[in-house]
Amino acid sequence: MENTHILVQQADFNVADEYTQLNQDDSDGAIVTFVGKVRNRNEGNDVSQLTLEHYPGMTEKVLQELAQEARERWPLNHIRIIHRVGTMNLGEQIVFIGVTSQHRQAAFDGCEFLIDFLKTKAPFWKLETTDKGDKWVDARETDQHATSLWQ
Repeated sequence: MENTHILVQQADFNVADEYTQLNQDDSDGAIVTFVGKVRNRNEGNDVSQLTLEHYPGMTEKVLQELAQEARERWPLNHIRIIHRVGTMNLGEQIVFIGVTSQHRQAAFDGCEFLIDFLKTKAPFWKLETTDKGDKWVDARETDQHATSLWQ
């Protein structure tokens, strides 16, 4: 898909570099980005690490499909999605989503749509290392609710 860049990788990413890659077209009036990080608490537990696993090949396919659906809903120009896998420590970046459009509302909506659906549709599995031991993280009702609002 033209102007769509999707990566699933272990390595960290540089937000400034990703922004530069998005900022390529003078017709774009808006660039919206989202970065998700490993936080120190979840569901009342202290978290020290997060391990993300995925289904190679299928994950990228689902992310491409989500990008295509976002393009069908809004006039987006560039889309960049980077999602890390492997073990990450507190404060490390997990995911980058960036979109461009001629208008800010389309860019905001497209970016929010992508993160909402990525969290519920992409085949990632999260294992948290907590103060009470390792715990697989189930899908959250709030994430399911967020995607239902786009229906």
